[in-house]
Amino acid sequence: MLQFLKFTLATVVGLVIFFFITILLLMGIVAAAGSDSEVKVEKNSILELKLDNAISERGSKNPFEELDLPIGSMPTAYGLDEIRASIRQAKMDENIKGIFLNVEVLTAGMASVQEIRDELLAFKKSGKFIVAYNDICSEKAYYLTSVADKQYLNPQGALELNGLSSEVMFFKGTLDKLDIKPYIFKVGEFKSAVEPFILEKMSAPNRLQVTSFLNSLNNYSLENIAKSRGKTFQEMKRVSDSMLVRTPEDAVKYGLVSNVGYYDEALSYMKKRSGLKEDDKMYLVSLKKYKKAAMKSESEYAKNRIAVIYAEGEIVNGEGSDDNIGGTKFAEEIRKARKDKNVKAIVLRINSPGGSAMASDVIWREVMLAKKEKPVIASMSDVAASGGYYIAMACDTIVAHPNTITGSIGVFGMFANLESFLNNKLGITVDRVKTGPYSDLPSFTRNLTQVEQKIIQDQVERIYTDFTTKAAQGRRMPVAQLQKVASGRVWSGLEAKQIGLIDVFGNLDDAVKIAANRAGVGKEYRLRHLPVRKGFFTELMSGMEAKARTQFLKTELGDLYPQYEKLKAVKQMEGIQARMPFDMYIQ
Repeated sequence: MLQFLKFTLATVVGLVIFFFITILLLMGIVAAAGSDSEVKVEKNSILELKLDNAISERGSKNPFEELDLPIGSMPTAYGLDEIRASIRQAKMDENIKGIFLNVEVLTAGMASVQEIRDELLAFKKSGKFIVAYNDICSEKAYYLTSVADKQYLNPQGALELNGLSSEVMFFKGTLDKLDIKPYIFKVGEFKSAVEPFILEKMSAPNRLQVTSFLNSLNNYSLENIAKSRGKTFQEMKRVSDSMLVRTPEDAVKYGLVSNVGYYDEALSYMKKRSGLKEDDKMYLVSLKKYKKAAMKSESEYAKNRIAVIYAEGEIVNGEGSDDNIGGTKFAEEIRKARKDKNVKAIVLRINSPGGSAMASDVIWREVMLAKKEKPVIASMSDVAASGGYYIAMACDTIVAHPNTITGSIGVFGMFANLESFLNNKLGITVDRVKTGPYSDLPSFTRNLTQVEQKIIQDQVERIYTDFTTKAAQGRRMPVAQLQKVASGRVWSGLEAKQIGLIDVFGNLDDAVKIAANRAGVGKEYRLRHLPVRKGFFTELMSGMEAKARTQFLKTELGDLYPQYEKLKAVKQMEGIQARMPFDMYIQ
């Protein structure tokens, strides 16, 4: 009995201590989250942009980030909004002497990199310096760091400048081995999202479109690099195509970097540029800390508002989640902005490869209703293709970057007959009873008849006709002219402007200015960012749950986790799809 009481008392004491520590921890988190105190930036500070995490449109809130707890060290995406705001703040901050780019591999789209690069170029006009250091420098990273006044490359390091490529993985051989028969329904010879399931390599039209927009993106990058490095486009093209940079010394020889040197040498140079002696203290301020100073709440003096609605990820039916665009949810956000009398204009910030045709149409309808009452402007980021273009095409003006991937006006439907797989591989047979000849359509356990295939193909073609008709209406061109640039073809922003799919080049700020001018509010407005971010505790709990689940799956599945992610994406592809080529990755 005495032993039992000892164990009971020890358990109670342990629970009390745990509860007390938890309360203190939560109080600390709340204090950190609710603190309005400004971040103190010491004199002679340098803003360090490491950018070692993925970059999304808006920064995700990590409740543990400021406390430096182990759970807070899990990778958190940087927000493009946070990065740009931090660079602008640093430009005006007297205590910030320059920016240190410590970037190796950028996990971001080409247009996002372009927006950061443009901010850095604007920063340089203030007279402050930019210094870059790399151990390894990828193609995208070099495009960003090529703006630096001084760039150091580690003597044992490497710099990649050999052009862009895009690889597509094909699964036809796997499906054949598994006795799975795919049924494909599509419109548009360039609509290549289905090709991995029916071919073993790219079709000629797909190869044509990928070659075209990759060369457009690559040439645009080389032109800007050449401008920053004081070279001609032809010089940069020769260096890239022949892969002349194979050692750090080659990078100096061809003028891509200024110095072969180590990290400490880059720091010493920045001290000199700051007017400091070798023994003086120089402070490196991380983006994680500095963004608190940059992302201040906007002034409340203006009653007029411009709603910026962020649509990032694949388009899905229903409410969706934080990682995608739910048709119902985003239609509701546009509806609220339309009915809000204080909102004078709407900007749709789109970064999406597309997805559900039905969800895209639901959002399109709300755009059409909104533009009858106030200006609606589209701002395209890295990609706004297929369904992503669908929700933009009705806007009054479409703003994009020269390297935004867009177009892909086409649709497809896809499912598979698993009958042979179930029978031959698993020993499963299927029988059925039905009240009519089409009662079990679609079925995944039998072949489709010719009539059934025609029924589904007719549905796909009807949606394609609707898509192209609405696109032609939105772009104010004849349907026949629109169809010539449709057929599911993907274009770069440069190409898209030439054929009339977009209106002007620019970033989100440019889109907001256009919206403000159309609304007649000048500079007397403030922005309202939608959807509204989750509250602190909601974000805390949902973030912990999601991260724990993801970490568990990564541990259990190991190298199979990427395939699990692809399976999840396929599972979300309900109904007819308007989306980009499957798993396109540019490197």
